[in-house]
Amino acid sequence: MDLSNIRKDYRQNAIQDGDFPIEPINWFKEWLNEVMKSTEPEPTAMVLSTVSSEWRPSSRVVLLKSVDENGFVFFSNYLSRKGIQLDGNHFAALTFFWPLTERQVRIEGVISKTDVSESDTYFNSRPLESRINALISPQSMPIASRSHLEMEREKLLMLEDIDDIPRPEHWGGYRLKPDRIEFWQGRPGRLHDRIQYLLESGIWEITRLAP
Repeated sequence: MDLSNIRKDYRQNAIQDGDFPIEPINWFKEWLNEVMKSTEPEPTAMVLSTVSSEWRPSSRVVLLKSVDENGFVFFSNYLSRKGIQLDGNHFAALTFFWPLTERQVRIEGVISKTDVSESDTYFNSRPLESRINALISPQSMPIASRSHLEMEREKLLMLEDIDDIPRPEHWGGYRLKPDRIEFWQGRPGRLHDRIQYLLESGIWEITRLAP
């Protein structure tokens, strides 16, 4: 298989000098709203990158659940591999890539857990099977077989009060507070647009970067 000649020329959009706002969060929301209106299959999917205590990076796809001036929120198992890594190193990165609009957003910052009430509210909004799976799955841990998880799920489904299943303490939200955000727009001939926002003393410093 020869991959060396596979390439795409990006021509849909451009970021002209002076066309970007003084702060990045609303701009991110604008891009997200655009892609939400498109046929992009997973517009809220983002790659979360963390680093272990051995300084080994690790990445996986998670789903964005909210974004505002306080940061980017997602939910997961606190005892998972990512959760353990975040306990030891609060710095992390997020990457969005939207092929249909030929755009990428890279975000870096510090992650903290959301408060209990926010985690409870989101957990209780999830479909029943998603709540059950969060309860029974020892995420990232070895398991004997898939059938074991399926049997545990069936046991819970037979309980009369299963609709009132509480959020397990090991499951909840994370919020990444950004201090660096980069907007990337694909351009012809690989002369892409890259606009970086760097938070310095509470003010976003804006720089155009070479592609």
